[in-house]
Amino acid sequence: MGDNLPFASIEALSGKLERGDISSAHLTNLYLERIDRLNPALNAYVEVYHEAALMQARASDQRRAHGYQIGPLDGIPLAVKDLCAIDGRGIAAGSKSWHGRRSESTATAIARLIAAGAVILGKTQMVEFAFGGWGTNPLLGTPRNPWSVSSHCIPGGSSSGSGVAVAAGLAAGAIGSDTGGSVRIPATLNGITGLKTTAGLISLAGCCDLSKSLDSLGPMTRSVWDAALLTQIMAGYDKLDPRTHHAPRVMFDLDDDEDPDDVLTGAVIGLIPPSSYPIEVSPEIAGALDEMVSVLMEHGATVIEQEFPFDFHEMMLLNGKIISAEAYALHRSYIHDESLEIGPWVRRRIMSGRDISAAEYIDAMAAHNNAKRAWAAWMRGMDALLVPGTPIVACPLEQVDESETPLAAFTRAGNFLGTSVLAVPAGFDGASMPIGMQLYGKPFEEPLLVRIGRAYQRVSDWHRRVPAMV
Repeated sequence: MGDNLPFASIEALSGKLERGDISSAHLTNLYLERIDRLNPALNAYVEVYHEAALMQARASDQRRAHGYQIGPLDGIPLAVKDLCAIDGRGIAAGSKSWHGRRSESTATAIARLIAAGAVILGKTQMVEFAFGGWGTNPLLGTPRNPWSVSSHCIPGGSSSGSGVAVAAGLAAGAIGSDTGGSVRIPATLNGITGLKTTAGLISLAGCCDLSKSLDSLGPMTRSVWDAALLTQIMAGYDKLDPRTHHAPRVMFDLDDDEDPDDVLTGAVIGLIPPSSYPIEVSPEIAGALDEMVSVLMEHGATVIEQEFPFDFHEMMLLNGKIISAEAYALHRSYIHDESLEIGPWVRRRIMSGRDISAAEYIDAMAAHNNAKRAWAAWMRGMDALLVPGTPIVACPLEQVDESETPLAAFTRAGNFLGTSVLAVPAGFDGASMPIGMQLYGKPFEEPLLVRIGRAYQRVSDWHRRVPAMV
């Protein structure tokens, strides 16, 4: 039983805890032992809370023993990206220059998980200041993609450690952030599920900003059901974050009785011609997309190819311009200080915001707002748009070109369009590296994406695969 538990879904683990098949203390110990054994090579965690995690687990077991289970997350061990504050814990946002900083409060989203009974295992590694898609961190170390046996392959970023932790069985789920693909890229490259939530759905109070206009928090999990549970717990109004004040309340149907054919019959999934792609995708990724289309159609979905009135590449550039301008405004007081140990490429990306004029920034924000309206109108006849997660699979670390951003080619548009996006595992290449797809939805229609994604995962098993090296 112990061999399979680290890779079980939150849904399955919750059932085992409720039935008394396992205890939270046993489960937490299992993850902590794996972290102690595997993290030196994988570098997924920057802090591990051994004693506190076990105390939380034992408290969960005591509640359950006395009939006071809080809910399905009670006793489930999770990991948190190191840009979310936890009172009394370190918060370095992936930066060596921030080493030693301590939080004096807990981020609203994380506080809600803890209140729901989650066991917090520790903080995960990330790209410095959350600004990068490859997942590299030259000063604190780049986490290793657990699917690569022969070489150190990239994990994707910026939620690199969160992706590796879930994929390697070092946590039942993890929290990431997404400003241009930082949940979806590592989810895709590590063969797990990631949900980029609509900005404003989940409070960012207590989290380190990269771009106030584009940032969002999202879950990284083994299944779509798991992602929905974590999102529902974290979402909602927060007086500390004005971005949540006008967001609708989103509710998920977490019952598991639906037939995938019933869910997908009548669902309309859009496709765009490859000529609209911002970058050529590998033949194996194109083949995985075709296979996913066949599965969706076989179970009742209507798939239609649409002319795409948006330009992925232009949206990627404009999204990058907004990120750079807002990141420079946040970090400008120290980013020029060469005595601070800051990664050269992250420093360069942030400093590029200095050269963006006020007029350029205003124009980019106007385009962002116009695109959000145009997207909502264009999507009226569809439930989701299916596109690749990334154009390539995870490559060896030595092949990374930090001056290029191919991994964000299909992801930054989700932030620029201000919408919800679900990333799901959809296959493997010839070297057994994961391939993932994205379902773009409408703003605040995460429940619809979840229904489609859950239906797909009921009739596919890509999300159940486990890397050989762990």
